[in-house]
Amino acid sequence: MRTVLPEPLRPLGELAQNLRWSWHPETRELFQSVDPAGWRAAQGDPVRLLGAVSKERLAALAEDRRFLRRLTAAAEELADYTTNPRWYQDQPDLPAAIAYFSPEFGITAALPQYSGGLGILAGDHLKAASDLGAPIIGVGLLYRHGYFRQTLSREGWQQEHYPVLDPNELPVTPLRTPDGTPAEVSLLLPGGRSLHARIWKAQVGRVPLLLLDSDVEANQPAERDVTDRLYGGGSEHRLLQEMLLGIGGVRAVRTYCRITGHPEPEVFHTNEGHAGFLGLERIRELALEGLDFDAALEAVRAGTVFTTHTPVPAGIDRFDRELVARHLGDDGELAGVDTGRILELGMETYPGGDPNLFNMAVMGLRLAQRANGVSTLHGSVSREMFAGLWPGFDPEDVPITSITNGVHAPTWVAPEVVRLGARQIGAQRAEDALTVGGAERWEAISGIPDATVWELRRELREQLVTDVRHRVRESWRQRGAGEAELGWTDTVLDPDVLTIGFARRVPSYKRLTLMLRDQDRLMELLLHPERPIQIVVAGKAHPADDGGKRLVQELVRFTDDPRVRHRIVFLPDYDMRMARLLYPGCDVWLNNPLRPLEACGTSGMKAALNGCLNLSVLDGWWDEWFDGDNGWAIPTADGVDDEDRRDELEAAALYDLLENQVAPRFYDHGAQGLPGRWIEMVRHTLTTLGPKVLAGRMVQDYVRTLYAPAARSHRSVHGEQARSLAAWKRRVREQWPQVSVDHVEAGSVGGTPELGATLTLRVEVALGGLDPTDVDVQLLSGRVDAADRLADPTVTSLKPTARADVSGRYHYEGPLTLDRTGPFGYTIRVLPTHPLLATPAELGLVAVPPETEGMTAGVLR
Repeated sequence: MRTVLPEPLRPLGELAQNLRWSWHPETRELFQSVDPAGWRAAQGDPVRLLGAVSKERLAALAEDRRFLRRLTAAAEELADYTTNPRWYQDQPDLPAAIAYFSPEFGITAALPQYSGGLGILAGDHLKAASDLGAPIIGVGLLYRHGYFRQTLSREGWQQEHYPVLDPNELPVTPLRTPDGTPAEVSLLLPGGRSLHARIWKAQVGRVPLLLLDSDVEANQPAERDVTDRLYGGGSEHRLLQEMLLGIGGVRAVRTYCRITGHPEPEVFHTNEGHAGFLGLERIRELALEGLDFDAALEAVRAGTVFTTHTPVPAGIDRFDRELVARHLGDDGELAGVDTGRILELGMETYPGGDPNLFNMAVMGLRLAQRANGVSTLHGSVSREMFAGLWPGFDPEDVPITSITNGVHAPTWVAPEVVRLGARQIGAQRAEDALTVGGAERWEAISGIPDATVWELRRELREQLVTDVRHRVRESWRQRGAGEAELGWTDTVLDPDVLTIGFARRVPSYKRLTLMLRDQDRLMELLLHPERPIQIVVAGKAHPADDGGKRLVQELVRFTDDPRVRHRIVFLPDYDMRMARLLYPGCDVWLNNPLRPLEACGTSGMKAALNGCLNLSVLDGWWDEWFDGDNGWAIPTADGVDDEDRRDELEAAALYDLLENQVAPRFYDHGAQGLPGRWIEMVRHTLTTLGPKVLAGRMVQDYVRTLYAPAARSHRSVHGEQARSLAAWKRRVREQWPQVSVDHVEAGSVGGTPELGATLTLRVEVALGGLDPTDVDVQLLSGRVDAADRLADPTVTSLKPTARADVSGRYHYEGPLTLDRTGPFGYTIRVLPTHPLLATPAELGLVAVPPETEGMTAGVLR
C-alpha cells in the first residue's frame, strides 16, 4: 500500500519517484522538512518517509503555504531540468538514443541493486548522462535480495544477510501497457518452459532505468528465483540471469519505446560481458527482417559499444559450451539462429584458450565494432589480454581504446564543499563545474583562503568521526557486546588526527591487509606521540570467497586490539550511505592493489573531489593523473615475481611514505597555525583533478569517441549495406591467404644516412583475387628500440604505380624520409580497408614481409 497524498502535496510523490533527489540537496532538504525524525528513520529515503508520515502531518503540510511554495519551486525546477535542452542538445549529429546495459546499478542506497565499483560506475554514468541531457535508457535486473548486508561475528568473521526487497517499497514503478496491465518480457527455456519478467522503471533524472524482475506468478519456483540476488547461484543460474539481462533487456527496451514513444536506440552499450547476449537478440530481430547471420552480425556490430572492466581473465564469465547450446538452441531461446555461429562468437580460439568454454567478454568484443578499457593503463592491459583475437597484430594495434572512468560529483561531493564552491564562484558556475566540467571553472577555487580550506577539512573530519563512533558501537552490539563494554567507543578516532581511508571490495589483488604486513611498525605510526595517524577501513568479501573473508577477519582482529582500536576501525556493511561521509572525512585515500590489476578504481576520485589526497600504487587512473603534487605514489616492485617478497617491499614503501612524507606534511603547521604545504596540495588536487575525474567528462568522452561514431555506423550498415559489407568481408577472408609482400626495396642515399634524407621505397604485393581498393599498403617508419622493433612508428599509405604485372603482383612506391636521428627502421604491412570499418585491424588480418620479425623490415644505423 502506498500513501495517498492530499492533492496539494501530489508533487511530493513525483519528486520521490525521480531519483534526482539522491543528488539534489534542495530536494532532500524539502523531504527532510516533511518530518525530520521520520527522515532520519527512513535513512534519507523519500519513499519510505512518505509511507510512514502521519495523516495529520500531511494534512498540516497541505495547509502550510510556505511549504507549498517550496514544493512548487522544487517541482518546477525538476520539470525544467528534465525537459529543457542541456549539453547534449547543443551537439551536432548525435544518436537519437543509447541503450546502456549493466548487471548492477548503484544509483542510491535506497535502491540497493549494486555490489561495488561496476554498479557505482553504471549509476554515475546514468546520472551524468541525465545532467548532460544524453538520451540514455538504462537496462538492468531488479534483484529481490540485492547484494548482501554484512555483519561480523564475535570472532570477526564476515556474515551475510539477504533482506527481502519489495518493489512497492522502492523508488520504482511498474511499466504498464496502454490498457494498464504490467508490461512483461518472456524467454523460452529448454523443455518447453518459459521465463517471464516484469519491467519496473526507476527514473534517474531524465534517464529511464528499466529493471527486469522474474519474481512473477507465471514462473515456476526456479524461474522466479532467477533475479533473486546479485552475483549469486551456480553457473546455470548466472547464465539465465545474463540471458534475461541481454535478450530480455532488448525486448524490454523495445516495449518501453513502443509504449512511451521514446526514440529507438541507435547505439547499444554493453557494460562488461554480463549483458553480451543483447547482440544475439538483435541478430534474431534482424533475421526476422530477412538478413542472414553474417549481414545481421555486421548491422549489430556497427551500433554496439563494449566496455571491459577486468584486467584479469579470471574476472570474466565463462560458461560450458554445451550449457549455452542447450539454452540458445532450437529447444530454447533464439530458435532459428544458427547455434554453431552463436558458439563461435564466444569461442576462445586464441593460444591458451579453452574451446569448450563460452567466453562472455570474447563474445562482447566480437559483437561490438568499438571497445574500450576504463583507464589508459587498463586499455593497454586489455590490448595485451585480448591480443589473441587479432593474430598478427602487435598489442598496441589491437582495436581497444580507453576512456577513463569518472564519478558523479553532485552525488559524491559533500554539501559543505559545494556550498564553499558556490560562495567562491557562484551557484551556477559551481553546478556547471560539477556536471559539465571545464578547467577554468575549477581554477577559480585556487582563491579560497588557507584558513577556510583547513576549517572545512576539519568540519568534514569531525562529521566522519561522529559517524564512525556510532557505527563501531552498533557493530560491537551486533557482535554480542554489552553496553558496559562499549564506553571506549566514545573516544574512537580524533577529529584533529590525520585520517586515512581504505574502502572497497575485498578480492585478494586489492590487498586489504597490506597495511598489516609489519604490525609493530603500523602500531608505531598509529600511536606516534607527535604525528599519529588513524585509519578507517570498510569492504565486503564475496560470499563465496573464504580467502577474502579471512582477510577481513585478520584486519578486524587487529582493530579489536585495545592498544589501537581508538586509532584504526573496520566498518561493516560498506554502502553508498557510509561512503558519502567517508570520502569527504578522510585526509588521505589509500589504494594498494597489485599493479596492474586495478582497472580504474574510482573511490580515490570521489575522495579527491572533496579535497582528500591520494596515496596509491600507480595503477588504474592514478597512473595517468598523478603529477607529484596531488598526492603520493607508492613504489611498486614490478620485477619481483615472489608475491610474498613483493608485498614485503611495497608495504615497507608504504610505511616509509606515511612516516617520512605524509604525516610530517600534515602536521607541519606554520606561523599561522596552518599546514600551508598540505593545504596547497589540497587546492592543487581540486583544481587539477576536479575537471578530470568527473563522470560528466567521461560521458562526454563516450559520446564523442564511441557513441557518435557508432550511431553513424549504425545508420550506414543496415539492409543491403549490411549484406554488401558481409559479402566483402567473406571475400577478403577467402582471398587473404594469397596476399603477400613479395619484395621491399629502398633506394640508396649514398654513404651514411643523414637526418632529412629521402629514399624511394618500392614494394611488390600479391593480392590474390583482391583489388588495390580492398587493401591499404602501409609504410611504418621511425626509431627502433634495442630489440630492433619500431617504437611509435609513423604510418604512411603507399599508392600503386601501375596495374598488376604479368605475375599478378602490384607495384607500390613512396618516399621514406629519415626524420629522426639514431637507429631508424621501417617495414611494410598490408591491411584490409573499407569505408565502413571502424579500424584497419577490425578483421584481424595483416600481411607483412616474410623475413620480418616483429615490425622491422629494415634498420638504418
